[in-house]
Amino acid sequence: MEGTATGELPLLENAFLLIENGVISGYGPMNECPKTRADLEINAKGRIVMPSWCDSHTHTVFADTKEQEIVDRIKGLSYQEIAARSGDILNSARRRKEASIPCAKVSKRTSRK
Repeated sequence: MEGTATGELPLLENAFLLIENGVISGYGPMNECPKTRADLEINAKGRIVMPSWCDSHTHTVFADTKEQEIVDRIKGLSYQEIAARSGDILNSARRRKEASIPCAKVSKRTSRK
């Protein structure tokens, strides 16, 4: 999804979600649910099941939030148009430089076995 389409969240009512080996392997209207035996069945009637909607382009240290840039993208503005409105990585770097609080120290991640 991109542009104005990101402003609408698709909705599927009375649906199934099938997960096999930790991976979504199927979904759809409940009347199309495959006849399969499940190790675990969760009745989510009256609930919402939603994938993790996230912007994978993130920074752990920043000087200001970027809500307006996200809204601009939802409204369909291009990255060039957002940059022209002072909302891009150069603007973020400038705001970080001007921030009064020191930048957090980032430690090297270690894997656990």
